[in-house]
Amino acid sequence: MANNEMTFDHLVDSIWQVHKQLASQAGRAVNISLTLRNWMFGLYIAEFELRGRDRAVYGDKLLHELSKELRKHKISNTGRRQLYNYLSFYRTYPQIVQTVPAQSSHLIPTSFGAPGKVRTLSAQLIIPPEKLINNLSYSHLEQLTPFDEGMKRTFYEIESIRGNWSVRELKRQIASLYYERSGLSKNKEKLAEMLRSGAEPTEPGLAIRDPYIFEFLGIKPQEVMGESELENQLLDKLQEFLLEMGHGFCFEARQKRILIGSSHNFIDLVFYHRILKCHVLVELKVDEFSHEHIGQLNTYVSWYKKNEMTDGDNPPVGILLCTRKDNPLVEYALSGMDNQLFVSKYQLELPKKEVMERFLAEQIKEVGRGE
Repeated sequence: MANNEMTFDHLVDSIWQVHKQLASQAGRAVNISLTLRNWMFGLYIAEFELRGRDRAVYGDKLLHELSKELRKHKISNTGRRQLYNYLSFYRTYPQIVQTVPAQSSHLIPTSFGAPGKVRTLSAQLIIPPEKLINNLSYSHLEQLTPFDEGMKRTFYEIESIRGNWSVRELKRQIASLYYERSGLSKNKEKLAEMLRSGAEPTEPGLAIRDPYIFEFLGIKPQEVMGESELENQLLDKLQEFLLEMGHGFCFEARQKRILIGSSHNFIDLVFYHRILKCHVLVELKVDEFSHEHIGQLNTYVSWYKKNEMTDGDNPPVGILLCTRKDNPLVEYALSGMDNQLFVSKYQLELPKKEVMERFLAEQIKEVGRGE
């Protein structure tokens, strides 16, 4: 099309097409790099367990000690459980070595012999590794690694690629026993069509939201995890409000990522209260109150109590802020607050519910115009 024939609508569409294609290419390149990184981590751990000169010194504590050292180097996603997942990933997909580019081949140990699980499927049923890592992110493959049955894993690999499933959609289909239901179904193709029509696909612009990816790239969680502009503005105001009130609030984190089992969770705001000697977790829901919200916050408080408390700390507390246009509601989660003296001090030092209700109502009106 000649430039003098281009309309404004054509201009917008052309720029959108360029953005979509290049964003998709960029997301795919980052995904592949992260997949190879995690696979190589698993490879090196396996090689050390097999041939490491001082492997007997570490024994069962290897992953724990390795995690401690890697975190000193600020290498993202290297908790003990994550290192175990990388090792399992390597052993499940040894064929990924075929995808390592020539410029990175020197990173493969000379002793590499591709040990691991032996896949008993025929060659025709094994997806080429290039197709796997070009179409599925590490987060997809991590969901499939635990399967002992090769046919089941390959089934989900194929369906994820055919349906362009997001990680959330893959997890949903696994939880709904799609593989087992397909085996029992008399009309497998009809079942597959029904699922694909309602499945959530992966969008190129959302690829960067994968927790593994944004940490791999050094992007802070709050830069990518906000659910809405209204919520982001309210969190900004709330953070300032609690700090300005004094009462000992010390800001620690925004959109704090915690790993509970294999699930990534994000806490809106985390403070440490120097008077109460405890963490204060704040969750904001731009929604009316529900028991699911309080259950979620209580889970976060329990996790902090088990994993973040140190000597001299009191149990963490949670503040849940739920909003509705004309009826803001505030609930405090008092998990583990059995000590009555501490509860009294807690009620004295934290903002009063009425103050927080009034503040939230004012801010919703200001930044959300009450809608």
